[in-house]
Amino acid sequence: MKYRFDPEGERLAVKLDTTSNAEYEPIPLEPRNARANELAQQTVSQSAKRLGMPRRDFLVTAAGAAASLLAMNRANADDARRAGYFDLPADTPEDLQLAEARLGKREFIFDVQGHYVPPRVAASRKRECSQFDYVSRDYMRCLGADDFVKDVFLDADTDMMVLSFVPSRRDAEPLTIEEADATRRIVDELEGTHRLLIHGRVNPNQAGDLEGMDELAETYGVSAWKTYTQWGPDGQGFDLTDDTGLAFIEKARDLGVKNICIHKGIPFGRQSYEHSLCTDIGPAAKQFPDVNFLIYHSGWIPGEAEGPYDPDRGEGMDELIRSVEAAGLGKGSNVYAELGSTWRGLMRDVDSAAHGIGKLVKHLGEDNVLWGTDSIWYGSPQDQIQAFRSFQIADAVREEFGYPEITDTLRAKIFGLNALRPYGIDYDEAVMRASNDKVQAERDNYVDRRDPHNLSFGPKNRREFLLFQS
Repeated sequence: MKYRFDPEGERLAVKLDTTSNAEYEPIPLEPRNARANELAQQTVSQSAKRLGMPRRDFLVTAAGAAASLLAMNRANADDARRAGYFDLPADTPEDLQLAEARLGKREFIFDVQGHYVPPRVAASRKRECSQFDYVSRDYMRCLGADDFVKDVFLDADTDMMVLSFVPSRRDAEPLTIEEADATRRIVDELEGTHRLLIHGRVNPNQAGDLEGMDELAETYGVSAWKTYTQWGPDGQGFDLTDDTGLAFIEKARDLGVKNICIHKGIPFGRQSYEHSLCTDIGPAAKQFPDVNFLIYHSGWIPGEAEGPYDPDRGEGMDELIRSVEAAGLGKGSNVYAELGSTWRGLMRDVDSAAHGIGKLVKHLGEDNVLWGTDSIWYGSPQDQIQAFRSFQIADAVREEFGYPEITDTLRAKIFGLNALRPYGIDYDEAVMRASNDKVQAERDNYVDRRDPHNLSFGPKNRREFLLFQS
C-alpha cells in the first residue's frame, strides 16, 4: 500500500475542526467553518480529477492545502468576513508548481511551543492508535517520541521547537522532564544539532518547585521556564509582581536562564481568572529588563472575537498591550507575544485573525511576535504554517487601523527569526541546525513518499475534554 494513513484521501490537509489543547472546552464550528470544509471536499475531488490524480495523491501536495484555504476564503466572504484572507490565486489547487511556490517551505521556522501528548491522553484515544496501525505498541508509543518527530520535523516545515509542559502537581506530572529530555535526545542523536529545546516547568506557588529549578538548569540544560500564573495546588494562582512571582523571577535570573514563558489567557475557570490576565506583565518586565517574558497565547481567550485594540477591555490581547504600554515599554521590549493555539483559533475567523495579528505587531513590534503552534495537540502543525504563510490583512483594514502588511519579511520574523533573540541563538547557527543534519537528509528522502495522517489529538467535544481533565 502506497499510503499507510488515509489511503482514500478522506481527511483534508487543513484541519478546521473543534480540537482544543485540553486547556479549554472545544468550541463548535460556526456554520461558515462547516461550509468551508464542504467546499474544500468538493474542490479536492474536482481538482484531483482534473489533474488525473487520486485524492490522496493530491492531498499530500501543497495544492491540497490550497483547496482548503481558498474554500475558507469563499465561506468567510459569504459570511461577510473580509478583514483577512488567504492570499492565493484562484487556480492554485490545479497548478501544483504554483501551489508549492506559494505554500512551500522558504522560512526558518522556530516553534517556541510544542507539546508531547501525555500517556493518559494517548490511552484515551485508542481508536486513533488502531487507525495508526500501532496496535502492537503500548499506548505511550502510539503517540510517542518517534511520532512526535515525524509530525513536527517531517510532515511540517518546522526547523526547531521548544518542548513545553502543562501545569501539574509534582507527584502527578503527565510529562516528566525525563521524558522530555529523552524526546530531545532522539532528535539530538540524529546529528547533535539540538533542533529540540526543552522548558523547565515551575509552579512557584507549589512546594519544592523553586528548589527544583537548580536541577532543571544544571542537569537538563533547560532553555526557559514555563509557568502558569492562574494555576496552583489549591486552585489559586499568583501574580508575577507578588512575593511568589518575584522570588521565581529572581531565581531564574540567578540561574542564568532568563526566558520565562507564561501562560496568559485561555482561562481555566473563574476561581483564578484574574491571574490569567496580563495585567502583571508590564510591571514585571519593567522591573526586570534583563529577563525575557514570553507570553504564551498572547492573552487570547477562546470563543471571544478579537477586534481593534481597546485599552478599556481589561482582558485578552488588549490587556497585554495595555499593560506593556502603561509600563512605558512599547515596541521592541523584553515582552514577546506567542501564538500557540491562538493562531489556530484565529484561523477560524479571519476578522479576528486580522485584528489579532495586526494589533500585536502594531503595538508590541514586528520583532516581538513569536511563532508557536501548541502541537502535537493539533497534530502536525503544517496546516497552521501554510495558513499563516498565505494570510493577509485586507488593505482597507490596514489603512483604517494602522496594521502592517503581512510581507514575506514579517512572516520570516514571526516564523522564527524573532525567537532567536531571547534564546540567544545566532542566525548562522540556526541555519546550520536546520540544513546540515540527518533530519534534513530524512526530509529530502521523504519528499516523494510523504504520508501525513492529517489527524488532531486534543479533545474535540465536552465529553473528551472532561476525560482529559480526569
